[in-house]
Amino acid sequence: MRVTIFGASGLLGKALLHEWNGDTVTGLTSHAADIRDAKRVLQVVRETSPEWIVLAAAYTDVDGCESNPELAFAVNRDGAVYVANAAKEVGARLVFLSSDYVFDGKKTTPYETDDARNPQSVYGRTKAEAEIRLLELIPDCCIARTSWLFGVGGKCFPDTILKLAASRSALDVVNDQRGCPTYTIDLARAITQLCRQNANGIVHVINAGDCTWFEFAQEIVRGAGLATTVRPVSSQQMARPAPRPAYSVLSPTRVQALGIEMPSWRDALQRFMEDRQS
Repeated sequence: MRVTIFGASGLLGKALLHEWNGDTVTGLTSHAADIRDAKRVLQVVRETSPEWIVLAAAYTDVDGCESNPELAFAVNRDGAVYVANAAKEVGARLVFLSSDYVFDGKKTTPYETDDARNPQSVYGRTKAEAEIRLLELIPDCCIARTSWLFGVGGKCFPDTILKLAASRSALDVVNDQRGCPTYTIDLARAITQLCRQNANGIVHVINAGDCTWFEFAQEIVRGAGLATTVRPVSSQQMARPAPRPAYSVLSPTRVQALGIEMPSWRDALQRFMEDRQS
């Protein structure tokens, strides 16, 4: 199988290149192929002639999206459309990486794949609009929604907590936002399986279990053997430019139906800590 990955230098892109074995995989960075450039996108897709395209390239700075909405839509929505158009032209299948931010966070039970989109942030709107456009262009595309992504080789929540905890005696972390931490390695392995199964439609791909950011930080500090105290605070006390979903736990029903088992987030965090040291 021939696979082309857009966003190869990102957290997930690096994991995809590391984990994907047995197929012909081409990884494209934003320097090699800026997805805002429709002509360049079509050119590289024609050159690589993929059977599957994985679109992992995105503008993921959630707060940055609030102050740069034009850039956010140009990359996350319009860029996705350009990739979909190119996929359609060469007859390639497409996996698009989406986000828990397409939901409003007002539920108290896990979001199912067919729950209504109601994004509350610019970033969430870019992803929601991209999903809609892609399903119109390629009805059998695969949309893999994920959340709270962490991994080795770039900025992520556990890495930030570990760096701060190394120099501080106490950390304040929000305790009123609940979601599913997801390790890039596990997500990459699941995406490989989705492609090999010719999956389509919307799939939620997250590590098993859920927690608050405070609980996540507690586990990170404990796992690292640090004495730093983690203190719970409210979102109001840690106000950010972009609104965060209070509850964005994603239901794994569909991914489980495909026979893809995701390890628990605690298991994933332990492996991340080990990988980070190696």
